[in-house]
Amino acid sequence: MKKIFSMLVLAALLLCGCKQDVPLTFQAGTYEVTTQGHNGDIRLSMTFSDSTILDIQVLEQHETPHIGDIVFDQMIPQIIKANGVGVDAMTGATISCNALKTAVVEAASMANVSDVEQFSTTGLPKEEKQPVEGTWDVVIVGAGGAGMAAAAEAAQQGNTVLVIEKNAEIGGNTLVSGGIFQSVMPYLVWDPAHPDAKTGVGYDGQTYDKAKSGPGCIKDLETILGWDEKAFDAAYYKTHAFEPGNIVELAPHGVHSEYLPVLQELKKEIAAYLAWAQPKLASGVPETDLTLFSTKNLHIFQTYYGGLRQSDDKQEWVYSDVRMVSQMVEQGQDLKPWLANMGVTFLERQIIIVGALWFRGNKMLGADIDTDGDGTAEHYDGNWGAYIMAPYNIFAKANKENRILKSTTARELIEEGGRVKGVKAVMDDGTPVTAHARKGVIVATGGYAANIRKVIDSNRYWNKKYLTTHMASTNRSSLQGEGLDMAEKVGASLTGMGWTQLMPLSYIDYGNLAFGSVSDAVFISAKTGKRFVDESLERDVLSAKAFENGINLYGKQGAYLYIGGEETTEPNEKRGVDVPGKQYARTPAQLPELLKTLKINVSADAILETIRDYDMAVMDGQQPADVSKRYATNTIGRVERRPDGTYDKSTYSLDSAMLTIRPLAPATHHTMGGLVVDEKRHVLDASGKPIPGLYAAGEVTGGIHGGNRLGGNALTEILVSGRIAASSITEDAKK
Repeated sequence: MKKIFSMLVLAALLLCGCKQDVPLTFQAGTYEVTTQGHNGDIRLSMTFSDSTILDIQVLEQHETPHIGDIVFDQMIPQIIKANGVGVDAMTGATISCNALKTAVVEAASMANVSDVEQFSTTGLPKEEKQPVEGTWDVVIVGAGGAGMAAAAEAAQQGNTVLVIEKNAEIGGNTLVSGGIFQSVMPYLVWDPAHPDAKTGVGYDGQTYDKAKSGPGCIKDLETILGWDEKAFDAAYYKTHAFEPGNIVELAPHGVHSEYLPVLQELKKEIAAYLAWAQPKLASGVPETDLTLFSTKNLHIFQTYYGGLRQSDDKQEWVYSDVRMVSQMVEQGQDLKPWLANMGVTFLERQIIIVGALWFRGNKMLGADIDTDGDGTAEHYDGNWGAYIMAPYNIFAKANKENRILKSTTARELIEEGGRVKGVKAVMDDGTPVTAHARKGVIVATGGYAANIRKVIDSNRYWNKKYLTTHMASTNRSSLQGEGLDMAEKVGASLTGMGWTQLMPLSYIDYGNLAFGSVSDAVFISAKTGKRFVDESLERDVLSAKAFENGINLYGKQGAYLYIGGEETTEPNEKRGVDVPGKQYARTPAQLPELLKTLKINVSADAILETIRDYDMAVMDGQQPADVSKRYATNTIGRVERRPDGTYDKSTYSLDSAMLTIRPLAPATHHTMGGLVVDEKRHVLDASGKPIPGLYAAGEVTGGIHGGNRLGGNALTEILVSGRIAASSITEDAKK
């Protein structure tokens, strides 16, 4: 009944023809109402007089911090003042806004509002606003990770900066990202100069324990060591199927010439490591007790083969630009100290996330920043603290002229005499904005994965039957691709527009990213109850296998079950708890009832048998019988470990375990296509020449990740490119 009522209310909200000349009446009293929000129930208490809304209290809400939860502080006062819900929605929080409005209308109906249509359309009178115009050294479009990194860097270099942000709060798509960036930390991995070292000294002078190798790393290193150095044999794949993610099959068929020097150097590094590691393995030392091998060359080469892809019609190949990848990897080394100097704190480990291919993820813990100037640092959690508030604090304190305009959409670039000199924009209330830039404009508007129509129309990679307008996106709704459109109008060139990454770890309802480790979880087919893919592979491979082996569930193709245990190797991942509509904590005995509730017609016994077989293989150090797995770091069932890290199988129990179960389906996640830029992040025209005054950073640029991005490379790239774009503006202004 709740869903039916919500649909009727939303239909009423779309009606026009406001009738604001007749005073509304209510039955005075306080009413409590609950409706479905973006991440769970929203529960309100509303108090009415006989003619007005007196008060609205939020009793419960689970909306995304700094995205959905801001609607309560900003919209509730407007609704009370308007005495109706016809107020403007907030850009970037559409679902939360609609949920709030639905709840308010339902409460008004309980209070016998005299005219529900009038109540649904009554808003605040429009006020005439004076145009905003000003001049700054640097104007940045977009306040996500790339934009805020650029703002901080530009401010640190003495520039005045204006940031224009479409959403009601800064943070962009970075707020809904996994928050982990890929970069090898030399002090945490194997050092050929000190091969037996168990600890290393970090950038901060502190001593940290070395990271341990993951199961399967040696096998991958041996495959790379044997990689054929001939020119990549594209002709071979005219008669043979290309298998993305299968490096054993790919290695005999060569390498593109730009990456040959990287491969040759990497082979030397691997050979030195294996000469040290193999005698230890032969003596019985478990692979997981060896110090982790990881180098910058490995990161570069894995970005290459992880992004080497063939179009769906088999006519086109794409792969990453070696110059851009090398730059990202090299300058990624500076990110941790740069962020740490701003107050960001880190978990000193090298972890693996979905589609990352290696253990080199850096997880931040938030930031401790003195934002109010009282001499005591305040803690800001997660992505909001590390990638938004930390650089914002630097930007805001550097110069009193620095400013952010929120709820403001950039419409066009100002071009004069062949040079980009500013941005024209409009605020949500209609106020026109003209922002002049003395030195340059940085476009950092992100990708277009939320623009499903654009993804479908530009597609070169996916089988067309998998991309439909019903597909969800992990992205915020604001990620539509307007930055590309603005830049194209001044002559910018695009590249890689047909290649969109799908994220297999996506909740079925709205496509939110389902954060979580895959090294200690399994993907189970909702058709057969069996594993259907090596969960360690790239995201596009996992998504394609989900489409092939999944079911259509609640209108989403490729639905499957992600199942993990209570414990995980990924810190701070919430397992063993219920999140309504998204995650279920159930014992094996409770699994049949859950499957029935979810309307998944698969045998619980088949699923449990799959999990037991998988766990036995992991404990024995063997490959699972059905589908192999590169990196398996833990069992699903409960089991104790001995001091040396091996499993005591006599303690194993699945029946007593608490399973963490998520129904998931692929959703659009990252667009590899975008503006063509050089290594200074100048935006290039069709002839390959820089457009004077125009720079770009982050996902709005193209060609860096090839046809598929490695997990964790996005944050590395957006932070690196944001800093580069800002530095280039400063350098160019001195010429």
